[in-house]
Amino acid sequence: MSASPENAPAHRAWRTRLGIFAPALIVTLVALAISYHFVQPAPPRHIVMAAGPESSVYFWYARAYRDRLAQEGIEVKLELTRGAPDNVRMIEDGRADIGFVQSGSSIDIDAPHLRSLASLYFEPVWIFARTTLGLKRLRDLKGKRVAIDQEGSGTRVLALQLLGDNGLGRKDLDIESLGGEDAVQALEHGRLDAAFFVMGARAAEVHELLAAPGIELVAIDRAPAYALQHRFLSRLLLPEGAVDLTADLPPADTALLAAAANLVVRDDFHPALAELFLRTAKELHGDAGLFEEAGQFPSRNFLEFPLSDAARRYFEQGPSLLQRYLPFWAANLIDRLKILLLPLITLAYPLFRIIPPTYDWRMRSRINRWYRALQAIEWRAAERPSPEELTRRLAELDRIEASVQRLAVPVAYGNPLYTLRLHIAMLRDELRAIAAATEPGAARAAKRS
Repeated sequence: MSASPENAPAHRAWRTRLGIFAPALIVTLVALAISYHFVQPAPPRHIVMAAGPESSVYFWYARAYRDRLAQEGIEVKLELTRGAPDNVRMIEDGRADIGFVQSGSSIDIDAPHLRSLASLYFEPVWIFARTTLGLKRLRDLKGKRVAIDQEGSGTRVLALQLLGDNGLGRKDLDIESLGGEDAVQALEHGRLDAAFFVMGARAAEVHELLAAPGIELVAIDRAPAYALQHRFLSRLLLPEGAVDLTADLPPADTALLAAAANLVVRDDFHPALAELFLRTAKELHGDAGLFEEAGQFPSRNFLEFPLSDAARRYFEQGPSLLQRYLPFWAANLIDRLKILLLPLITLAYPLFRIIPPTYDWRMRSRINRWYRALQAIEWRAAERPSPEELTRRLAELDRIEASVQRLAVPVAYGNPLYTLRLHIAMLRDELRAIAAATEPGAARAAKRS
């Protein structure tokens, strides 16, 4: 629908403003679009997590992470593995993006691209043996039937390390590749002399073996020395009755060694996702446990691999302000775009700074350009023009006046506009006065015009 006559000047004024502001806005948007290509890519919406065996604590926690990240629009696919060493290989090879790794389990694996986000909780080393052995030191296991879990598990790697510290190799033991409930059953039925487990104190296997007749928990002799030799190990003390006060389990204070569960990624893992996993880790692992103090985990200690840069910033500065109060996708978008603010402001500020004077110049030029035509008419009138010339100049002046009457400018420029119209009228009077001073025919022509 066309604009009404009274609204036509305002409509044309807005078109003029748009003609001035639009180029600046387009230049700014183009600069923003070009700069956006240099911003760090958005975090992936689909990631793969190496989760360990289906019956493990790792897998239980992996499902908790998956469910929590699903609330933020991140799909986590869980991959079953045999244990921590397999997780290390999968992440290093790029078949997984993140996974759980037991500290000390990658000693024989070349993984230069792996980084730790945090340690999550202690994983005590439990050594159960038949009481008839009278086991005092690990070297006493020589020649015995010992379960150290299956190939590819972190328990097996750690057990072989501890046995090796006591001069025991594979040829010195009757090694069984049993773990979990299978190892528990074999030990209870006398098919094993001892078994190694790496699991939490609340695990069903630990409770069952602590209460099993003829089975004892072996205290780790020289635990401080092991911890000095292997910095990924920690010395823990399991107090008498800590697992079950009623049954007095264990029956005495027991020194243990513990590895730590690590959350591990590749060195190219997206920093925004790293922070999201660390925030989730705080929710899942921040409470007190049997060996953990409240707030002790997630921790930058007890790491298997160097701490990632994103995790270092998180531990030093805490979660970003945006991620504290905004959904993950919104916080990440703003965080990625904020680095554009400085070049954008650098470009947009001077651009929009020149718009007001440009607009003022544009408006005044629409008025002032007619003065050039008026000056030309006035100069010719001063050269004693013929009556015919005066008639043409008066007609030209009428055309100028008609064009000026159609000129649309904002109210703020009304004063120069009406001044122009006044000057047109003054010049017309001047031309008529010149015409009156010439021949009568010219005067009549001037009046008719």
